[in-house]
Amino acid sequence: MTPARIFKRLQEENPHPKCELYYVNPFTLMVAIMLSAQATDKGVNKAVQPLFAQFNTPQQFLALGVEGLEKYVKSINYYHTKVRHILQMTEQLVSRYQGQFPKTIEELQTLPGVGRKTANVFLNEAFEAPTIPVDTHVFRVAQRLGLAKGKTPVQIETQLQKVVPDAYKANCSHWLVLLGRYTCKAQKPACAQCVVRDLCPSAQKQEAK
Repeated sequence: MTPARIFKRLQEENPHPKCELYYVNPFTLMVAIMLSAQATDKGVNKAVQPLFAQFNTPQQFLALGVEGLEKYVKSINYYHTKVRHILQMTEQLVSRYQGQFPKTIEELQTLPGVGRKTANVFLNEAFEAPTIPVDTHVFRVAQRLGLAKGKTPVQIETQLQKVVPDAYKANCSHWLVLLGRYTCKAQKPACAQCVVRDLCPSAQKQEAK
């Protein structure tokens, strides 16, 4: 089956793919994910490394407050809104969950500013859950590879959950993100450099032209 062949090859190339966001514990992971919406991982990492070196617990963030937190992340897109959501999330995390994140997508999404993709990324990275977060890279690459087809991230996620073998689910999103970020780019995909080009319907169409 093609999905198994695709992911076997991606695994061989990169056996232990990692999230490229910088974090030091589950709480800072969630903060980094929330900051990364419509921003680059590189830009987020530059902002949060000095922040997390001094402040990395819910209590420290609440003590820092809006103005204190904004000083560290003002280089990130929509930082006003993101900071508000982060502090609201932190307040709820402490008051409702004693500072410990729940481990279900449904519960996580009750926290302010935490949508389905954010919850999926968090569970996948923090707990190695077999969730498949769908960002713009996964949305594009999954369709080019013929793994899924749809108009919304949820449609792509649902189909990937059905076709990706269980052994590859925990790392599925990492592999597709990295492939999309560095090889299967939106405007100029580098098909000649792709390790799965012979398994990709989109690449084969391009080569046939």
